[in-house]
Amino acid sequence: MADEEKEAEVEEPKKKSPIVMIAVIVVVGLLAAGGIAFFVAKTLLDNAAASGPEPKYHDPGVFVKLGDVKEGILVNVGGQRSGKFLKTNIILEMNPGKKDNVAEGKLNPVAEVKINDTVLQILRSTKMEEFDATKQDELKKKLKDHLNEVLGEGSVYDVYITSFLLQ
Repeated sequence: MADEEKEAEVEEPKKKSPIVMIAVIVVVGLLAAGGIAFFVAKTLLDNAAASGPEPKYHDPGVFVKLGDVKEGILVNVGGQRSGKFLKTNIILEMNPGKKDNVAEGKLNPVAEVKINDTVLQILRSTKMEEFDATKQDELKKKLKDHLNEVLGEGSVYDVYITSFLLQ
């Protein structure tokens, strides 16, 4: 009988051992899964913050009207043979912190030449179908993106088209 008691005592710890091992494996697995989930979520949030949209709020911009003060911009569009002209007034909201482009509330001459060249080039190369009123936001975004490429990222806050006559 003494031998049977010893075997029962020896068997009992053996029964607890697999349960403890399973519990330890489950806890370690849950901690590892939590750590991986935290790392993935943090990485995704950091990437989204870095490449996310521009902040809604920024310093008040400097507004600059392009082209002639009274007439605005007059440009031939749709190719040389189309005979179509666009007369428009475009106003840019410029970042006052970019001193290469704006100084004392006025456009620097170099920036002005780059802006006029870029805007005219985009307007001339745009297809007639893209001048549709429903696609005006796309045109404004295209202008803003190209201008920010030329002047430096964050130079142009927004593009406003105050008149648009296609003839």
